Amino acid sequence: MNFLRFFLSKSFLWQLLYLGLASISIFLMLSFGLRLITNHNDYQKVPDLRGVPISLLPSMMEEQNLRFEVIDSSKFVPELAPLSIISHLPSAESEVKKNRKIYITVNPYGYRKRTVPNLIQITRRNAESIIKSVGFEVGEITYENNIGKDMVLEIRYQGKKINPGILLPKTTKIDLVLGNGRK
Repeated sequence: MNFLRFFLSKSFLWQLLYLGLASISIFLMLSFGLRLITNHNDYQKVPDLRGVPISLLPSMMEEQNLRFEVIDSSKFVPELAPLSIISHLPSAESEVKKNRKIYITVNPYGYRKRTVPNLIQITRRNAESIIKSVGFEVGEITYENNIGKDMVLEIRYQGKKINPGILLPKTTKIDLVLGNGRK
């Protein structure tokens, strides 16, 4: 009975009113404070950076009140200049807040270098499939007198004999010298 009277007393009801007012005022202060601190609804558009040289990027980002970080530079795009931007996140025309970090993918100087596989003494068909799988292209095919018909005798690059294991840029044309099946 005394317990029930406490819930109906004036002091308890005043404490409930104080608690409610304090909760509402704390909520309002946090809500308006966070809007000011986080620049609520204060956006700017990300410029289109594709093709921009990396040397111009720091000044451009400073003007826009943005930051940047290079995250990748492994994929070579021959249509764009070396050390220019291939892509970025967030993408162009996206709305971001000032001082946002933009993640950049940069075009390297050229294709990655690959190791020339050992193609000596394998058939033309196998050699062509290995060349393509590594990322090279099949160049000129010539024949020499040798008993092994369509067997790879030499590997050449730009007319000069090369040994397996050297490094060449991806998409390089590799020439093959094959046997014609005659002695």
